[in-house]
Amino acid sequence: MGVEPYGERFARTHFCQDLLGNFAHLEGRPVALAGRVMALRGHGKASFADLRDQSGQVQVYFKIDVLGEERYRLFEQVDIGDFLGIEGTVFRTRRGEITVEVRDFSFLAKALRPLPEKWHGLKDVELRYRQRYLDLIVSPGVKETFLTRSRIIKALRAFLDQQGFVEVETPAMHAVAAGAAARPFITHHNALGIDLYLRIALELHLKRIVVGGLEKVYEIGRVFRNEGISSRHNPEFTMLELYQAYADYNDMMKLTEEMFSQVAQEVRGTNRIVYQGREIDLTPPWPRLSMIDALKEYVGIDWLTVQDDAEARALARRHGLSIEEKATKGMVLEELVEAFVEPHLLGPVFLLDHPVEISPLAKRKKENPELTYRFEPFIVGREMGNAFSELNDPVDQRLRFQQQLEERQKGNEEAQALDEDFLLAMEHGMPPMGGLGVGVDRLVMLLTDSPSIRDVILFPLLKPRED
Repeated sequence: MGVEPYGERFARTHFCQDLLGNFAHLEGRPVALAGRVMALRGHGKASFADLRDQSGQVQVYFKIDVLGEERYRLFEQVDIGDFLGIEGTVFRTRRGEITVEVRDFSFLAKALRPLPEKWHGLKDVELRYRQRYLDLIVSPGVKETFLTRSRIIKALRAFLDQQGFVEVETPAMHAVAAGAAARPFITHHNALGIDLYLRIALELHLKRIVVGGLEKVYEIGRVFRNEGISSRHNPEFTMLELYQAYADYNDMMKLTEEMFSQVAQEVRGTNRIVYQGREIDLTPPWPRLSMIDALKEYVGIDWLTVQDDAEARALARRHGLSIEEKATKGMVLEELVEAFVEPHLLGPVFLLDHPVEISPLAKRKKENPELTYRFEPFIVGREMGNAFSELNDPVDQRLRFQQQLEERQKGNEEAQALDEDFLLAMEHGMPPMGGLGVGVDRLVMLLTDSPSIRDVILFPLLKPRED
């Protein structure tokens, strides 16, 4: 027909929502809209279509008397899914629906494949994740989830900026995989001829910045952990980490509860939210509960009477846990709490004072050096973050790293590596500080009532299709 089906720039004057929200001002006036055709209804010499853009959807009216016979025949080549540019005037139909009478139109992109007709009836959830663009087109709730995600990240930034934190960026490729207990992804730099690791945490570079004199810093960035995939885990995910000089984990608890509360208020308009049918009140202050007290409350175990590693392992096995022979007392405490306490922490609640063996970057408690000034915020039985009074003694830090290396030699692939460059920075003097890491995806899950992390990541990792 001599018509180019893939157009170029289109000078849009209004969005669909402008017409719906400001009809009284726009009635009878010319407008230019651009969007995707979502429905077609033909009536002989007149037809209706639904045109959707990011703001919403509006009805458009094609009439042979207005367009002329040739242009109307061209309209008959329009399919659901096509992108059109529409020029026309705004009016209201006899049934009261706000509509644009089309004076002219142009093809902006032809859809060669049809949209799913009954997307909500599809049982193949993986297909939704694999073809997220279709999910966004035909599932309005999905689009709203990702718009909300954007608002959540904006609210996090606004809160931290108000608190005087400076946003920074740190490398995504590291010479040493440190800063968290996780297996890294390995890549190779051809020009330098060295292996590098995709970062498993933001922590150690941010601490170097605090050494350099920026006293309150944060970063929102992607991190990569070579781990399994579940409703709570994706190998690539988004972390918020922040560090504040001269603060401790008590300051971080106050900041955490205030941040969650303010973000919920900004995004949801309330601190009382419902997640998977359960009401959660994020209003500060949140309860504080030590791991040892929690174990006694929920399991009836008095951990303070446990004398050594062997007794701890035997105790755990009596409670039905499979414990490796190399597990230390602190590791066993973590296993017991994870199995028997965490599912009950509907929260919000801060779980405090983790063993030193599993907290190599946290400062020891003065009153009990086997434990650290560390906490994890829990909501609906799910860990939402991790925070410490940060260890700033380079001698103790080197010893902790060496103990982690021994763990690695015993077969623990997630034990942390020794980062000499970070130790060098510490040896120049690192101020006491509080640090906090929050899983942004889990926060988005909470505030959008999403059951799986895949529901809040636009393109979650999937195994390639075997066609």
